[in-house]
Amino acid sequence: MTAHIPGYTYGTAEVATSPISVDDFAKLKLATLFGDDDVRYLKMSHDVLKGQVEEILDVWYGFVGSTPFLLHYFTKASDGQPNMDYLGAVRKRFGQWILDTANADYDQNWLNYQYEIGLRHNSIKKNKTDGVDSVPIINLRYIFALQVPITTTLRPFLEKGGHSSEDVDKMQDAWRKSVLMQVILWSQPYIRDNQF
Repeated sequence: MTAHIPGYTYGTAEVATSPISVDDFAKLKLATLFGDDDVRYLKMSHDVLKGQVEEILDVWYGFVGSTPFLLHYFTKASDGQPNMDYLGAVRKRFGQWILDTANADYDQNWLNYQYEIGLRHNSIKKNKTDGVDSVPIINLRYIFALQVPITTTLRPFLEKGGHSSEDVDKMQDAWRKSVLMQVILWSQPYIRDNQF
C-alpha cells in the first residue's frame, strides 16, 4: 500500500466491502476472455510503465483538461472553475491506479477498492475523500467512454519497453480487458439492486 497518497485506502478498513466476491469476479474474467496470459502481460507492462506514470498522466489530464464537459467534474460548485487541489489529489491516486492495474493482483482487497472507486464516482461518496465542494456525481456514460482514450493512448508508452510488436499488442489487449472489467465493477453503485 502507498500510504503517502492522500485518499489512497487500498487494503485498509476505510474501504467499503465489495458485494462482488472473488468467485463472482472469476466469472467476469471468463466473460471478457481474460486469462493467465493477460495477467502475465499486465505484469510485463508494469515494468515498462512504472517510470512513465507522470508522462501518461500528462496525456490523460491533457485530454480531460481540454474537454470542458469532462473537466466539469473537477470544478468548484461555487464558481464552476477547476479545483486544482482536487485535480492534483485525484492525479496522485490515478498514478497509483496505473501501477495497481499493471500489478494484476485480483484478491478481495482489490475488489473492495474497485467498489470504493465506484462509490467515489457516484453521489454516494463523490467529493468526500478530498473534502471538496464539486459536482455531486460523475455521469456513468463518461466512465464507460473514457476506457477508449485511456487504453488507446497507452500504446506509445508500452512501445518504449523494447518488446516485440506482438508483446505490445498483448499488453495493450490485457489493459483493455482489465480496464473494461474495472469500469464494470465501478458501475455497480449506479445500478439498481439485483440488476448488476
